[in-house]
Amino acid sequence: MAKEFTFRGKTLDELMKMSYQEFAQLCNARARRTLLRRGIDKKLEKNMMEARKKLEEGVKDLKPIRTHERDTVVVPQMVGLKFGVYNGKEFVVVEVTPEMLGHYLGEFALTRKKLKHGKAGIGATRSSTAIARK
Repeated sequence: MAKEFTFRGKTLDELMKMSYQEFAQLCNARARRTLLRRGIDKKLEKNMMEARKKLEEGVKDLKPIRTHERDTVVVPQMVGLKFGVYNGKEFVVVEVTPEMLGHYLGEFALTRKKLKHGKAGIGATRSSTAIARK
């Protein structure tokens, strides 16, 4: 039997019933200050609530909620939704799981590609040995 998920001693159902201020008290200091001072972007929150309603109605293929808000703290109301987080070039689809609670959306949409070192071609400089992975 799978172990039930808890966040600081609270189950996911208990977390879903909490307000953002109550959830902020369970987060670390940086996320707590962010939630208490700034909260969640109103446009993003509206889109989340619409998507949550569609999810409860049983719609299977929801489009990701596109956002540039990389510094948004993941709250329990986001669990199960998909977000298109902008990484500076494109929107990276991030499906929010319970383990992501308290982290920021930007942590899951990397802005830099991994680097692979190769052999420089004829007449190339030594600095051109770094080749971006595809």
